Amino acid sequence: MKTVTIKLTAPLQSYGNEANFDRRTSYDYPSKSAVIGLVAAALGYSRRDSRIKRLNQLAYAVRVDQPGKPMTDFQIVEWKRNRRKLTYRDYLQDAVFMVALGSEDDTFVDQIDWAIRHPHFQLALGRRANVPAGPIITSIWLEDSPVQVLQNISWQASQFYMRKIKQSTFVAELIADAWLLPDYPSSMVKDTVLSFDQRYRQYGFRAVAVERVSLDNPYFTAKDTEHDIMSYL
Repeated sequence: MKTVTIKLTAPLQSYGNEANFDRRTSYDYPSKSAVIGLVAAALGYSRRDSRIKRLNQLAYAVRVDQPGKPMTDFQIVEWKRNRRKLTYRDYLQDAVFMVALGSEDDTFVDQIDWAIRHPHFQLALGRRANVPAGPIITSIWLEDSPVQVLQNISWQASQFYMRKIKQSTFVAELIADAWLLPDYPSSMVKDTVLSFDQRYRQYGFRAVAVERVSLDNPYFTAKDTEHDIMSYL
């Protein structure tokens, strides 16, 4: 299996969980449907393009390298003439996620990698206003599954966040298609894309499993430990 990793970082990200007219919440990490939407936009697929469903077949995993701080924004919507309503939107601030997509079709993975770096449509992280913090960084990995890649690559959080964590390791949450983590209990999430058509958006269920990965902190020093010990004396 060939895998491409995609680093997602931005001032604001949001990944639809439950949505109604009054409130739109967000997952704590990028849903598979959101990443499929990102890839589809990069490849130049329209919302009704039948090729989008093929993207569901990609093996998917995501690692939370820097958890986002929740933020709620409000908007006043005029839903009928002279009829206004207060609505709420949830976002994740300053988060960093490492996404990994895998396939046995090496050429298709290469196409996705190229498209992310040369997107056909403007890319956004969950919502149109959530633009990436610069060009999206990708890497190709040979003969490794998405889970294997995310178990081995270094911690990708911001330097500020790494320095703030006064520990030698950081334990990151890794969420993947359940079949990639067969020894872990699974649960169901509704983020399989059936239709992105704005008139008839539809999603199906997908089984996921969660693992925790210990990552070395390159900014940890012995002085951090000494400081912690002295603070308790």
